Amino acid sequence: MTTVDVPHSSRSAVLRVSAVIQETADSCSLVFDVPAELRERFTYQPGQFLTLRIPSDLTGSVARCYSLASSPHTDDAPKVTVKRTADGYASNWVCDNVKAGDTLEVLPPSGVFTPKNLDEDLLLFAAGSGITPVMSILKSALARGNSRVVLVYANRDHDNVIFADELRELADKNPQRLVVVHWLEQLQGLPTADALATLTRPYTEFSAFMCGPKPFMDRVHDALAQLGVPRNRTHAEVFNSLSGDPFADVARAEISAEEAADAASVEVELDGETHEMNWPRSQTLVDIMLAKGLDVPYSCLEGECGSCACTVLEGTVEMENAEILDPEDIANGYILGCQARPVTDHLKIQF
Repeated sequence: MTTVDVPHSSRSAVLRVSAVIQETADSCSLVFDVPAELRERFTYQPGQFLTLRIPSDLTGSVARCYSLASSPHTDDAPKVTVKRTADGYASNWVCDNVKAGDTLEVLPPSGVFTPKNLDEDLLLFAAGSGITPVMSILKSALARGNSRVVLVYANRDHDNVIFADELRELADKNPQRLVVVHWLEQLQGLPTADALATLTRPYTEFSAFMCGPKPFMDRVHDALAQLGVPRNRTHAEVFNSLSGDPFADVARAEISAEEAADAASVEVELDGETHEMNWPRSQTLVDIMLAKGLDVPYSCLEGECGSCACTVLEGTVEMENAEILDPEDIANGYILGCQARPVTDHLKIQF
């Protein structure tokens, strides 16, 4: 029995696992029971993820991000899906140990891998457990939008297809709106950029969303580039293992008078409201927003999850770690709030 009674930070919560669903031989889904007093905090958008605190005998705990496979528009409770990875401590621990009735410590939903408009036509790519956030988007679009949806889903073989029955049912119920293309490595080999481009050539006007191992997503990027799909209509979800502890409360750094005098100024648009703040050059954007009591989106604070991604409208920042962003993202003004420090004296930033 895995039991957590008290959360380790003011941001996290303890949730009961109401069900564990065996999806394939090496993947399972956890369904969480969210009590009424936490439902507002755990409201989520299609494609977002939860961060789970996994106990460890060596380090006390590790933090891992798992995408929500459920849809806020069709499912009563949030559900994450976990697939075992070779030598993956957390994924194997979850699949081996978590049972219905257990409790886990969880951070509220986060992430920006979500369509701004469920009425836009969607071209979805997934490989392996990358289907998880893509499934959330797919179900949401079918339930609340009127768009067409095309899914290209790659796996080693039929036995590794997560949500196979659910995808078949959705395709049967929505024959005019949903096309599901399965790519099985056992039969077809690894998908190439040329093959993916050929498959998806009729859908170049759609907005593309992709999730899966990096080699797969590299080939998808190449395929879309061949087809001339603009970068602003291409969205990728990338997860890295978190080395820090996002469950720890963030300590507020003291600012010297000299540093305060040299601070930049910033206008931040968050949830439709604009906030004007001083921005000391040694602090990150997330630091100063937390100090002001703003509900800034963040999770890992390491530049590894993308939860705090935002756009610089005016000014320049420097970032210590921005590897999760593509060069095209940075060229288009995207930054990570947890890594950004001001260079210019005045900035405008939009979440």
